[in-house]
Amino acid sequence: MILITGGTGYIGSHTAVKLIEQNEDIIILDNLYNSKSEVIDSIETITGKRPKFYQTDLLDINGLEQIFKENKIDCVIHFAGLKAVGESVAQPLKYFNNNITGTINLLMAMQKYNCKKIIFSSSATVYGTTQIMPLTENSPLGVTNPYGRTKLVIEDMLKDLANADNEFCIILLRYFNPIGANQSNLIGENPNGIPNNLMPYICKVAKGELPELNVFGNDYDTVDGTGVRDYIHVEDLAIGHVKAYNKIKSNNGLHIYNLGTGNGYSVLQVISSFEKANNIKINYNIAPRRTGDVATVYADTKKAEVELDFKAKYGIEEMCRDSWNFYRNI
Repeated sequence: MILITGGTGYIGSHTAVKLIEQNEDIIILDNLYNSKSEVIDSIETITGKRPKFYQTDLLDINGLEQIFKENKIDCVIHFAGLKAVGESVAQPLKYFNNNITGTINLLMAMQKYNCKKIIFSSSATVYGTTQIMPLTENSPLGVTNPYGRTKLVIEDMLKDLANADNEFCIILLRYFNPIGANQSNLIGENPNGIPNNLMPYICKVAKGELPELNVFGNDYDTVDGTGVRDYIHVEDLAIGHVKAYNKIKSNNGLHIYNLGTGNGYSVLQVISSFEKANNIKINYNIAPRRTGDVATVYADTKKAEVELDFKAKYGIEEMCRDSWNFYRNI
């Protein structure tokens, strides 16, 4: 049985669907800080199966222990965590407590109940700033913000755990910028409050809920001055997690993979692709750079292709189309 922490969130819910479609038994844990319980209904509608759901926080040690007592958990896919770069700069202790302490609690429970397989939702933010592109799994590590620091600290903890206990199998998935939505239009990215990520912000502008998009910086050394990122369809990303689970079932040790497309798109290119895919004009305003942002980030994906048999298949216009098809129906 697989425990998915943060399983009603954006990536967690899409991964839950793919695992159920592979006939895996899953349990979802989420505190609903940045998601909604109705996602469980949507997962059931898409798959025909309703996953067991615990509304629990990883900081709640007793609640976490109850889950492990009541279920024979063989593997954890760990998505749960705060993830807004700007907020992490303003409130670092909140991020350290939630992301790092929560993960320690999870790992202690896993160890106590002899669950020794974990797939960790890491991030390209662990690669830092001064890098040669594309980023490989061996690129130098370093962070520019507290959110990224929590990911790197958790990676280091997991590496130490793998060294200490060779029965553990740990996969670190460093993924890039997920956008898009399930083609049922029932699940997608719908954060509470003002979005911190580009695509939900674009969708709110397209729907008239916000007047314009703020583009943070147009003076980077990129094709048009705006930040370049490797955007990956969330459906591709979810399949990447299923491939990782298939590997972890029969392997020990620690493995690290980038999950991206290997292509970079600037903010203005994403806006243009959205406009083209959906025939909607997006108003935007150039704003100052955000603290902690870097100019260009995109992945070298060869290792995941070879070892996980994973290759992203969706293009940027499909990502933009599916994002809007979901959001306009909310």
